[in-house]
Amino acid sequence: MIYFWIKESLKLIGRAKSSFILSLISTSISVLLISASILTIEISGQLQNNLKQNISINIFLKDSVSQNFIAQIKSVLKKKIYINSVTFINKEEAAQNFIKETGEDFRKLLDYNPLPASFTITLKGQYADKDSLNKITASLSKLDGVDEVVFQQQFIYKLLNYLSRIKKYVFVIAIILLFISIYIVYSTVKLIVKGKYDELETMKLVGARLSTIKIPIILNCIFAGLLSGLIALIIFKAVQFYFNNFLTLPASINLNNIYNILLLLAIGPLLGFIVSIFSLRKITLKI
Repeated sequence: MIYFWIKESLKLIGRAKSSFILSLISTSISVLLISASILTIEISGQLQNNLKQNISINIFLKDSVSQNFIAQIKSVLKKKIYINSVTFINKEEAAQNFIKETGEDFRKLLDYNPLPASFTITLKGQYADKDSLNKITASLSKLDGVDEVVFQQQFIYKLLNYLSRIKKYVFVIAIILLFISIYIVYSTVKLIVKGKYDELETMKLVGARLSTIKIPIILNCIFAGLLSGLIALIIFKAVQFYFNNFLTLPASINLNNIYNILLLLAIGPLLGFIVSIFSLRKITLKI
């Protein structure tokens, strides 16, 4: 029976090439729209995480703090669950950084170094939001030996707010595109079924089972979905090859990852199966 269903589904391609091509094109467009939406959401999420991980806080130490106590502070900071990395900058390194950034050498005017030693910390992505930052800076300020805690990257938070809004808009657009994609495939399948109305009525008259009528059409849609996935994969591979000349895509959206390839190939058949089932629900054995 399975062999018969597969054979009949392949015959449908030969009998109605134009319908199959139409189904293939509509499903390919749908797979591309859905994949592009997922890709856009993933990229915006990755960009947001990268920005969060680059947010840094400067912890300036009192001049009276000893080297042993600095080591203790560093040990305490490394144990904080919200801290991603800890970098110590001594007074000499602070002076060199100041001269490099400003181009002014204060040592020509002063016979001592007024810049304090400090720690520069970066936060883990899940803790890099405004509310958490206020609590973190307040907590760090209470550490022994700490003179001041400074956060001067407010522009990053503005950018993160914009990204959050964009991500919401992209998500809404992705949902709309998903429904558009489903409607495109649904309309195509309905058009194919309408074109085969006389053939289906004849099959009913000769006593064909409902599964004999529906399953070949469903398999045909799944096959068109698989080909659509391959077409989408080729297109995205070409786009990735082009963009690799300018930037390295994150592993989570890189099509060299077998899981991403399987996911992309699965969208088309899954879409074809679901929509074909929904489209054929009104077909019965009633004459």
